[in-house]
Amino acid sequence: MSGREFSARVEAISISGIREVFEAAGEDAINLGLGQPDFPAPAHARQAAVEAIEAGKADAYTGNKGIEPLREAIAAKHERDQGVAVDPGDVIATAGGSEALHLAMEAHVDAGQEVIFPDPGFVSYDALTKVAGGTPKPVPLRDDLTLDPAAVEDAITDDTAMFVVNSPGNPTGAVSPEDDVREFARIADEHDVVCLSDEVYEPFVFEGDHHSPISYADTDSVVVVNGCSKTYSMTGWRLGWVTASTRRIERMLRVHQYIQACASAPAQYAAEAALTGPQGVVGEMRETFEERRNLLLDRFSEMGVEVPTPKGAFYAMPKVPEGFVDACIDRGVIVVPGEAFGDGGAGHARLSYANDTESLREALDVMEGVLADLRA
Repeated sequence: MSGREFSARVEAISISGIREVFEAAGEDAINLGLGQPDFPAPAHARQAAVEAIEAGKADAYTGNKGIEPLREAIAAKHERDQGVAVDPGDVIATAGGSEALHLAMEAHVDAGQEVIFPDPGFVSYDALTKVAGGTPKPVPLRDDLTLDPAAVEDAITDDTAMFVVNSPGNPTGAVSPEDDVREFARIADEHDVVCLSDEVYEPFVFEGDHHSPISYADTDSVVVVNGCSKTYSMTGWRLGWVTASTRRIERMLRVHQYIQACASAPAQYAAEAALTGPQGVVGEMRETFEERRNLLLDRFSEMGVEVPTPKGAFYAMPKVPEGFVDACIDRGVIVVPGEAFGDGGAGHARLSYANDTESLREALDVMEGVLADLRA
């Protein structure tokens, strides 16, 4: 016996800084720490789940990959939005985008292999790399908080298994331009490494268009993760998906069938309805998030706070003085310290403007007071 009580993999990770702040928030706090849209899920999606439950269709396991109508709807979505032909058989419905990321890491990363990802970047990339036994290799972002393809290519070694692209990005709100996305596809093809493209914020692009590496790759080097949580304000439904080539999906399915069996059946019927039903709610959310972004940028400009302009998602990362995050939390406004997303986030805070506009205004008033006190 080694005397070690827990696995080295689990000891290498800790509770997410986002969740720590969220759990510690008081009932009356204005929470700008969690990426959860304040819109209701589409009525037709909720009704589809109710009908499936009442009809007894949601009582049993579905196939491991998910119900066929949902996978057909996902394939149609990729054809419609990206011009990419996806076979419904090459889709796995997952317990949110989080499980999809986990499947991709477990299926492609061996012990000691490197995973390159943005710094600052979504907290799961580092943690899931360690859970898979891999070696995290964070890459600093440009000044505008976009990921530089040249920096990714320079970081690749013989031990690299995968690099992660996240556009629009969390925590930055940055959107990769088309030329960069083409480069990510080329890099994956030429270096024979997997490009894991996290596209859960796909519809929320305020300037220009969303581009996916899967649209430009010449090989099957790209794995795409997406979901309903952000697009349709269905975070609690836990319904995401992963799509890739047949051989990659087969390997990810081996993991999925043992850790999950299948995604929640009621959520699958709701997701099918969300994807095939009216899409007006998505456009409404995008317009609202852009209005809130502009409010935030205007107020920070008045406060003399530097913040790279987020071109998508619903996050911003202003540069803030020491003590800002704690002072905001003490005054009932929850924000997340930038270093929770990697060393590159130091000196920043991450704000989510997925909260309602009036609460955002109140939070900005508090931040203005905090800044005034810190400067004094």
